[in-house]
Amino acid sequence: MTDIQQTVYVVEDDEAVRDSLELLLKSDGKQVKTYPSATDFLGDYSEQMAGCIVLDIRMPGMDGMELQKKLNGRHSLLPIIFVTGHGDVPLAVDAMKEGAVDFIQKPYREEALLEKIESALEQDQEQRKTLGERQEIVRKIKTLTPRETEIMERMIAGQANKVIAIELDISQRTVEIHRSRVMHKMGTHSLAHLVRMVLSVKDLIDVG
Repeated sequence: MTDIQQTVYVVEDDEAVRDSLELLLKSDGKQVKTYPSATDFLGDYSEQMAGCIVLDIRMPGMDGMELQKKLNGRHSLLPIIFVTGHGDVPLAVDAMKEGAVDFIQKPYREEALLEKIESALEQDQEQRKTLGERQEIVRKIKTLTPRETEIMERMIAGQANKVIAIELDISQRTVEIHRSRVMHKMGTHSLAHLVRMVLSVKDLIDVG
C-alpha cells in the first residue's frame, strides 16, 4: 500500500491562508490540493483519496464539522486536522470525538502544523495497509466452497473433527480433508491464526 500517492487536502475559505498553506506544504515536499469550500471538496471526494485533510472548522455554507460528518457517513479513511480560531476549542474537542486526529489553533507555528500533518499521513498509510490486509483475508474466505466455509465456522467455534463429523453426518476423514483445504486456502497452519484472521474481518463479511 506504500505506493499510493498521498496528498494533503487543504479546505480553507480564506484565499491568502489557502495559498500560504499550499506554498508551505509544497516546499516541504508534500503533494497538495486546495479547495475554497467544504462543498467543493465533497464534490471531488472519492474513497481512493489517500493522505489527510487540513480543514478549517469555521467556513461559510457547509462548515468543517458538517463536512466531517458527511465524510464519516461515507466511511472516509482520510485523517482530519482541524484548524481552529481562538474560541473554537470546544468545537475541536467535539470534532476529535467524531474521529478527527488532531487540531491546531491559529496562529500556529508552521513546524507544529507540519508535524501534525506528518503524523496524520503515517496514520493514513497504516490504516490503508491494515485495510488492504483485511480485504485480502476476505478474498481468501470467498475462495472457500460452502462446505469448507461451514467446516471453518465450526473450527473457529472450537469444535473437534469428531464432533463436526457427527453433526454434519460425514466421515471424520472427510472433515480432515476439508480442514486441510481451509488452512491451505487461508494461508495458515495455525488454528489460532485462522481465528484471528476471521475475527478481524467480522464487520466485512458474515462468517462465524
